[in-house]
Amino acid sequence: MLIAVEILNDRSYNGVAMKLKVIVHEAEEGGYWAEVPSIPGCATQGETFEELLQNLYEAVEGCLSVDVSPTQVMQGDRILEIAV
Repeated sequence: MLIAVEILNDRSYNGVAMKLKVIVHEAEEGGYWAEVPSIPGCATQGETFEELLQNLYEAVEGCLSVDVSPTQVMQGDRILEIAV
């Protein structure tokens, strides 16, 4: 099941909500779990659909609130791309 979630937070632009696509799965053991493809690693779960939605908003807010500093590349540094 694919749903769209609107997030309104400090990262919103001029009060416009951020819209994200979310994939919702039924969990084998009951309940639901969801992932946000546009935010790698952002996933959550809930026993009910309502709980899942509440947890989803919190998960997205948490994933977007991580402040990652850009990496400094200096002369002489090597940039590699590896497959794992």
